[in-house]
Amino acid sequence: MTEFVVPDGLVEHASKFYATGGTPAVPRVASTVLLLRPAPDGFEVYVIRRAATMTFGGVYAFPGGGVDPSDSQVHLGWSGPQQTEWGSRLELPPESAQAVVCAAAREVFEEAGVLLAGPRPGTVVGDVSGDDWEAARQGLVARDTGFADLLHARQLGLRSDLLAPWSRWVTPEFEPRRFDTYFFVALLPEGQRTRDVSGEADHTMWIRPAEALARAEAGEITMLPPTMVTLREVAAYGDVAAVLAAAAERDAATPITPTLQVYADGRVRFVLS
Repeated sequence: MTEFVVPDGLVEHASKFYATGGTPAVPRVASTVLLLRPAPDGFEVYVIRRAATMTFGGVYAFPGGGVDPSDSQVHLGWSGPQQTEWGSRLELPPESAQAVVCAAAREVFEEAGVLLAGPRPGTVVGDVSGDDWEAARQGLVARDTGFADLLHARQLGLRSDLLAPWSRWVTPEFEPRRFDTYFFVALLPEGQRTRDVSGEADHTMWIRPAEALARAEAGEITMLPPTMVTLREVAAYGDVAAVLAAAAERDAATPITPTLQVYADGRVRFVLS
């Protein structure tokens, strides 16, 4: 059994929920991406700290967000495993699987300025930090344009093979806003760089998984169980190639939900059995 400290704000949410006999909110389907890059003697992962005004504000997480209706658009440019293959892998209908994969690629562009797309299968677009790309990214964030439209205008296809499914987490029932989140891992494409572009984040950093865990366990930074567990899992591998190879054997369809345990001495902990 694995335990995690529960932030005070979540304890308050849980207490009110159970005291009033609350009804769990329906989780919103979401996607998140662990962007990885090689580093001396290992690799680093990109994390962002959610702004205080956001859900889970002040918490470090990976780029990601909710699936948008446009993410299931059928005319999306696409290369790599097809929607039916993704459906089998994630145990979802093909259109739902497309939405989850598309949301992962869209969110990592919106929140990190990294585009997992290319003009042909096996190719990846280069630097996307110019003013024209930034205008396109802002239009996507504002929902003035859809991700499929952005790719079509640039004659690009989503590189679904650059995303490797890792796990699936569902927010505990007491949270007023809940997410059913599919976690992916992806290598930062050559020629691209992350940028602190998201208005939903107030700090970003590349960090080794073991260092991030150490800082979280020391109370220097705040992370929720899905982030900490995922960092612990990827930290067991020596390089990015090993992480991506391991992803092929992962169960990315069965949902994981932390539960609360209240001890006799008053301690409250998240528990994973």
